[in-house]
Amino acid sequence: MRIRRLVDLSVPVGPGTVVYPGDPRPELVRHSTVARDGFNLLAVRMGSQTGTHVDAPYHFDDEAPRIDQVPLERFLGPAVVVDATAAGPRGRIGWEYVEPVADRLAEGVVVLLHTGWSRRYGSPAYFDNPFLDAQACRRILDAGVRTICIDAINLDETPDDDHPGEGFPVHHLIARAGGVIGENLRNLERVDWADPFVMCLPIALEAADGAPVRAVAVELARETAR
Repeated sequence: MRIRRLVDLSVPVGPGTVVYPGDPRPELVRHSTVARDGFNLLAVRMGSQTGTHVDAPYHFDDEAPRIDQVPLERFLGPAVVVDATAAGPRGRIGWEYVEPVADRLAEGVVVLLHTGWSRRYGSPAYFDNPFLDAQACRRILDAGVRTICIDAINLDETPDDDHPGEGFPVHHLIARAGGVIGENLRNLERVDWADPFVMCLPIALEAADGAPVRAVAVELARETAR
């Protein structure tokens, strides 16, 4: 097989990276320079949930696997894109959005919830994200899926003063199932071919709740026999 196309699904990490309210903001400080030290080196400080990242079950369960304990196969696989672009601000992504592709859900599949919310990245509206309904999440997990990603800040509703939220039910469901969550993806509208393969491999941070990833979608072309 050969690669026909790659789509970068990741946001860049820097001082302007959007973070969940209250999370550490990334700091990239020049530690060494070619002029002074003979090489360039950055000192990096950021939270484990910075930028495009994945959550380990440990994020919401003290007894669950941490990011360096989760099997690597959880972070890559054939993907199914769910079109949830009609959900709107704080819209609930129910089963009706998933149903058109429900026959493709299976063990090892990565579900990509395409809300179009990445277009609002960097604006206050980014925190009014659509979110996955808990009952729809249960049905996705019942189909064998253990990896669910979204092009928004949060797979659950993001609480604020006017919207208290529901206590992160989807995070808890996926953690109990030993699954992983990917958040802050982008460019899902460009994943427009059949059978994409997605990789969201995290930094192996020791005993961490999650880690940044460089997420990509790959279009593979099978070589024909001669």
